[in-house]
Amino acid sequence: MNVIAIIPARGGSKGIPMKNLAEVNGVPLIQYSIQHALECAEVDRVIVSTDHPKIAEAAKAAGAEVPFMRPTELAEDHVLDHPVFQHVLEYLKNKENYHADIIVHLRPTAPYRKPEWLSQCIKSLIEQNEADSVRSVSAVKQHPYRMFKIDESGFLDPLMKHEHPEPYLLRRQDLPTLFYYNCVIDVTRYQTVMEKGSMTGSKIFPYIMDEEEVVDVDTAIDLEIVRSVYLNKL
Repeated sequence: MNVIAIIPARGGSKGIPMKNLAEVNGVPLIQYSIQHALECAEVDRVIVSTDHPKIAEAAKAAGAEVPFMRPTELAEDHVLDHPVFQHVLEYLKNKENYHADIIVHLRPTAPYRKPEWLSQCIKSLIEQNEADSVRSVSAVKQHPYRMFKIDESGFLDPLMKHEHPEPYLLRRQDLPTLFYYNCVIDVTRYQTVMEKGSMTGSKIFPYIMDEEEVVDVDTAIDLEIVRSVYLNKL
């Protein structure tokens, strides 16, 4: 099986300008994800899809392949993951006659991953014949049973009222265990991306992670937290 890691890293981040090159402990964020993929024995190739020459330069210096510059139309704010990954896989097929069986999606905004996590996710997808993909998840902290919308009259409207008449009044121990997608690791079959037109498919197998080990840099505050709290882990 050919296993390829793809790291999407466009240059147009607005919250933190050039976020993917923001340094943590003197190392650009993107380098951590590249290193995670390189350290995974199951991964054959590590490819970065970027539209920015400085990110491409940093990626190559860290050991990743940058076989092309991402087209401008695939680097805009509104573009989702699927067309970006489809572009990578089509390029490799057309230019190199290379076929990837399993695709590992690593976001450069997650600088902390244990080496064994990637291996476990890849092996889970191989073992789960019916699964279209594997996604890392963690138990929720803010439970949806205690969440509300505000209706048109200005009153609180419980999100989960279809599950219980007063879901927000349930005891903590009576709340069902729910999980959120933590954006740390995705592993997907080639067929899911190219034939089903999806990054996940309908059969998603969970890889459950401890919430305390989840790091995802989205805001400037997240970046400062990583710089101050997680240095001993990176």
